[in-house]
Amino acid sequence: MSLSAEPGKTSLLDRVGTGRKLDAYVVGVVFLDEGLLAAALGDGRVAFINSESTNPPSFVSVHDGACLSLAGDWEEQRVLTGGDDGRLVSTDTDGETTEIASIAGRWVEPIVVSRASGLCAAAFGKTVSLFAQDGRAVGRFDHANTVGGLAFGPKGRRIAAAHYGGISLWWAKLGIQEPKRLRWSGSHLGLTWSPDGKYIVTAMQENELHGWRVSDSADMRMSGYPTKVKSMSWLPKGRYLATGGAESVVCWPFQGKDGAMGKAPLDLGRGFEGVVTVVAAHPRHDVVAAGYEDGATILVQIDRTHPVLVKRPGKGAVTALAWSADGQHLALGTESGFVGRIGLSDWRAPS
Repeated sequence: MSLSAEPGKTSLLDRVGTGRKLDAYVVGVVFLDEGLLAAALGDGRVAFINSESTNPPSFVSVHDGACLSLAGDWEEQRVLTGGDDGRLVSTDTDGETTEIASIAGRWVEPIVVSRASGLCAAAFGKTVSLFAQDGRAVGRFDHANTVGGLAFGPKGRRIAAAHYGGISLWWAKLGIQEPKRLRWSGSHLGLTWSPDGKYIVTAMQENELHGWRVSDSADMRMSGYPTKVKSMSWLPKGRYLATGGAESVVCWPFQGKDGAMGKAPLDLGRGFEGVVTVVAAHPRHDVVAAGYEDGATILVQIDRTHPVLVKRPGKGAVTALAWSADGQHLALGTESGFVGRIGLSDWRAPS
């Protein structure tokens, strides 16, 4: 299948997808076992959407207020959500909810899960709490400022927290400790750790990224964005880091010992109006899904010129994107509450 991403053209959503209106801002989407799709909503509900297009979604009221963050659990059987009610909650596909932790007056975001170590971490304002698979609290890390981003290392042994002034690196299963500090002036709002464990990159309050090489704390500045970067995603094996925040998908090369230091990024998918709001790299191939502020969604490939149109503009800015683990399904959500699902089991990379 080869589709050109041009106005008026047929999209993948039109041809091999389904769409639903959930009537609330889509905070995040994640695929669970057997193709079930979960969506966290701005009104505090979690929606479960079956792969059968004729079945209506089921809704579970989870938070007294808005959902702020979403993650799938270790076995793809439940979802973990954080809310502005100060609660971290686990919800299974039958609608049963279990409160894992609650701190009144705190917003719970972000949430990250490590399948390698079987740990979950959630930020409650300035505090990062660590939990085992059974919900037991197994660690707590306090910071001087609000934590804006979290990421586990590839083996789940260390966790990085972004905050004002840089990041703090903690050993996940060590008790009382002093963290390793990677410093850079300014507010660091998002964080990602490369799949090979070599690099950590943060999105800043300014329109730029900042990165560090973990082995020696060498740092790099990645600037030139017209707006703040709110989404980052590593391509397989960490060869590139795809980012939003510009009119194209900006992909920084991280091959070699120096990462992106002294290298220019690739600009993919130009020709659309507005800014890329969300990116999600395919789990197996050098393909990136990108959603725009006008609702358009495309697929771009590192070594191909023309993007593939996933969704035409409309239905609000794209706020969430997720691939299934096998890369055969893509889901998207928008600020107006639209959720789309595209089956790509017979799809090949765009030509």
